[in-house]
Formats: sequence, structure tokens, C-alpha cells
Amino acid sequence: MGNIGFEYVKTPFRFIAKWKDGEWDKGILTEDNVLHINESSPALHYGQQCFEGLKAFPTKDGKIQFFRVEKNARRMQDSCERLLMPQVPEEMFIDACRQVVLANKDLVPKYGNRETFYLRPFVIGVGENIGVKSAKEFMFIVFGIPVGSYFADELTPVSFKTTEYDRDAPNGLGNVKAGGNYAASFLPKKEVKEFGYAECIYLDPTTHTKIEEVGAANFFGITHDNKFVTPTSHSILPSITKYSLLYLAEHNLGLEVEQRDCLIDNLKEFKEAGACGTAAVITPIKSISHYNNEHVFDSGDGVGEYTRKLYDVLIGIQYGDIEAPKGWISIVSE
Repeated sequence: MGNIGFEYVKTPFRFIAKWKDGEWDKGILTEDNVLHINESSPALHYGQQCFEGLKAFPTKDGKIQFFRVEKNARRMQDSCERLLMPQVPEEMFIDACRQVVLANKDLVPKYGNRETFYLRPFVIGVGENIGVKSAKEFMFIVFGIPVGSYFADELTPVSFKTTEYDRDAPNGLGNVKAGGNYAASFLPKKEVKEFGYAECIYLDPTTHTKIEEVGAANFFGITHDNKFVTPTSHSILPSITKYSLLYLAEHNLGLEVEQRDCLIDNLKEFKEAGACGTAAVITPIKSISHYNNEHVFDSGDGVGEYTRKLYDVLIGIQYGDIEAPKGWISIVSE
């Protein structure tokens, strides 16, 4: 691994476009990393904003490539629709991300250290507005930074603890990437980290009996009869990494896959478990603590067989070492 962490650094260029009078302008690249918005902007007072996270990957032959970038574009459109914001056209989203990578090309990490160039596109409601209503103007911004692992050591098993806090209401914003979902997670995360856990496990808000998310990542488990299982719920963010793993588990590893309830009181059905997402990639779960009970997965301090295989295939595709399914990879730079 390299020495880059997962922290913000100012890079030379970012992309900014503005929406006014019913349309987006063409947008520009700028060196200014400070946004200038009205103090009454709905993004500041009412949380009218959403974001995405994706990576540009360096390859052994010197290329830079995106992994399923169109999925990020469409997920942002879903978030914008739910938050009553204008959708960013898919072509505009991808082109903006490409412009930012190319403008900061010298800062894209080199192949070999499992480091990437992380992109953060987001949309915010701006302009003069004090009533509880949608903004009349919006901004779409994309900035990028070189990053390493989200957790301290990638593919090192870590322990998690359930929380009594709800990540989302049953028919709320859990399935979109709204900033408020993450602000609400700060306190639960702080509390479980004080007990020595890496993150918290969120249970379903209705019954508190089913696993929904692992911090800001999706959950998966490998059963003793080798099924890849992941929860399904309206409250779960549709992780691009998770859906990629569902495909790879079935088509590359030959596993049966299921999207269904994962009961917190039935963790014994899994011999392996993990958290997955763009930032976390795949983080093996060593144990889950629920009230006074701690379940340690069969893989113990090591990484489970199928968790490692899924990681190797996913990373291999993202960095261009393994042939990707059709349409998964788009080249940013030759």
C-alpha cells in the first residue's frame, strides 16, 4: 500500500455548473475551491443537496479508467428527483468527471499502490430563499483528490457494533445519497468508536431486527452453503459496489445470490461477512456486537475465502488487470 490516506487536499482544478431559468449552463473548470453562495441558500438551511462518490483508476499500461460511472450519474439523478432538484444529464455528469481527472492528471496516483483519484460530484440548492421550499437556482460541482484506503488497512477484518439510532425513516431518504443521512450518522459513529469499534451497524427502522447498512457502506454475508446474501430495503442506498459484487459472485465465482432480510439474531447463518462501497471497497467484518452478544465470524482474524476472491476480482477489474463485463469500464485517458 502507498502512504496516501483518505483526506481532503486541495487539487488545482474543479468543475462548476449553474442551473438558472430552467437549464444548466456549460460549466467551467476553476482553481477556486471556495463556493460563493447566498446565506439563505436552501442547501444550508433545509439540506437540499446530494452527492456522489466514484474513483478514477490507474492501470498497468498507463491508462486511467472509470468503473461503472454511468451508474453514479443515474443514482445522482434519482437523488435529485427525490429532493426536487434539476437532474444533471448523464453526459454532463460523466464529462464533468472526465474534465476534472484530466485537469488534475498529474495527481492521479500511479498503478501499483491500490491508490486512486476519488471524485466527489454534488448538487446544492442556492440563491435567495427563506421559505421552506425548493431553491430557484442550483450548482453542480465536481472536485477530485488522490486517496488511499478508507479504513486504516484495506482488507483487514474489523469489528462493528449495532446502534439504537435509526439511519433513516421507513419511507424517508435512505435510498438516495442525501447529505442529511450522513450528518445523522456522526453521533452513532462517535459512540461506537469510543467502545473500540470501527463503525456502527444500522438496523431497520421499523422493527430493529434486520441489518440494513454498515456505517456508510452496504452489508453482505456468505452463508455456510456458499450463498452471497445482501439485505434489501427501501431504506438502503443502492450501492454500485454491492450490485457489482452480486454479479461477480454469481457469474465469476459461481455462487447463488440472494437479496433478502438479514436478521441480526441469525448471524450464525454466515461464515463470512463484509461491508462494501466505493470508499471502503470491501472491508471484511471480524465480528458484530449486538447488545451484550458478540458474534465472531468463522474466518476469525483472517479474511474469508470468498470475501478475498470477490475483492481480488473487483479490484482486478477496476485497475484493468481482469477483463470487465461489457459496459463496466470507460477510458478517461490513454
